[in-house]
Amino acid sequence: MDQILKPGQKVRTAITRGDCVVENFLGSGGQGEVYRALLKDKPVALKWYYPASATPEQQKALETLIKMGTPSDRFLWPIELATSSANAGFGYVMPLRDRRFRGIVDLMKRRIEPGFRALATAGLELSHSYLQLHTKGLCYRDISFGNVFFDPDNGEILICDNDNVAVDNQSRSAVYGTPRFMAPEIVRGEATPSTQTDLFSLAVLLFYMFVMHHPLEGKKELAIKCLDLPAMKKLYGTEPLFIFDPADDSNAPDPQSQRNALAFWPLYPRFLRDLFTKAFTEGIRDSQHGRVRESNWRSAMVRLRDSIIYCTHCNAENFHDEDEDNDPCWSCHRQLRLPPRVRIGKNFVMLNHDTLLFAHHVDEEKKYDFTQPVAAVNKHPIDPEIWGLKNISMQTWSTTNQKGEVKDVSPGRSVTLALGTRINFGHTEGEIWS
Repeated sequence: MDQILKPGQKVRTAITRGDCVVENFLGSGGQGEVYRALLKDKPVALKWYYPASATPEQQKALETLIKMGTPSDRFLWPIELATSSANAGFGYVMPLRDRRFRGIVDLMKRRIEPGFRALATAGLELSHSYLQLHTKGLCYRDISFGNVFFDPDNGEILICDNDNVAVDNQSRSAVYGTPRFMAPEIVRGEATPSTQTDLFSLAVLLFYMFVMHHPLEGKKELAIKCLDLPAMKKLYGTEPLFIFDPADDSNAPDPQSQRNALAFWPLYPRFLRDLFTKAFTEGIRDSQHGRVRESNWRSAMVRLRDSIIYCTHCNAENFHDEDEDNDPCWSCHRQLRLPPRVRIGKNFVMLNHDTLLFAHHVDEEKKYDFTQPVAAVNKHPIDPEIWGLKNISMQTWSTTNQKGEVKDVSPGRSVTLALGTRINFGHTEGEIWS
């Protein structure tokens, strides 16, 4: 099939009034085609709409989004509109996605195998990014696999297809979401997309990422002979039931056909499982007040990162659950050995060989600040059996050991990870546990 635009073709941008030069075709979707292009010698992505999608309403929506600006650099946000004297309709320019970012579909099909830290970081960035979007009075309307990319090495995310973002409760667009991700009230035809329905879709996306399964597809889904529209409406709309509902196990995962859910679910700490349970029980019954907020997911993902420990036998990532007795390593099934941990306020951070503390750990006013580490676990330069916490901040710490001896730890120096040692980081205090 011929593409709308050709390599070397120039389109005109609306704000900078410059030429955007098409380089090559990247892909197509339901609304249009996406190309790699050059704008002032800088690589960008150019989306060009099919005639049926190039409506005055779509153009007006884009103009609104461009004027408002991106919520953060995690969104491949529309930069400016583009037109062409050779082609009808219009398109828009947006940042180009780096090749290191992979789709969530790659995760589902096991084409990539990110670690738990990368997954937790991706979950953190997703929840934080959608919170920033919602704070601007916008709703995404179509949170799903196809609109999110992440770096499997470090968990950084990018959110695309932002031309469907709309002012909350003001859009009359035909975009209602992606099947399996839409909130039950949308499936039933009782509501249109909003920030509240975004919250349900976000919970589904996170569940898929961590449990590799849909939260409502248990034995009831297997019993359906033909998954047609009436069956989907019943499963996802009129009779949705969480596969791990504590009060009703009639839709529990099938041990033979739905093994992913049964394998992954028990790996996570209770606090994360409790959030998912709330999202798909209260969040289904009460769409206005029962849904898990982005800020709750964000806090849980930070806590999840901090609870990672490594198996000393096979080096697999596991989670330490402060609320339950911990099982053996999920990978080699041998007993886990806990590293030291530091308690800061009500939260614990496991002090593995590669643990870093960030500003948000030691200063409540700098929530979720991962820009610069302030402390790093390190090994004693002479005795490899002794581990410490190195001060890599600009501030001097004060420490008190179990004997009551006080010592300053200036930047570049370390404090030994000894049981009971208290560390005053300046804004808060931590204590070493073992």
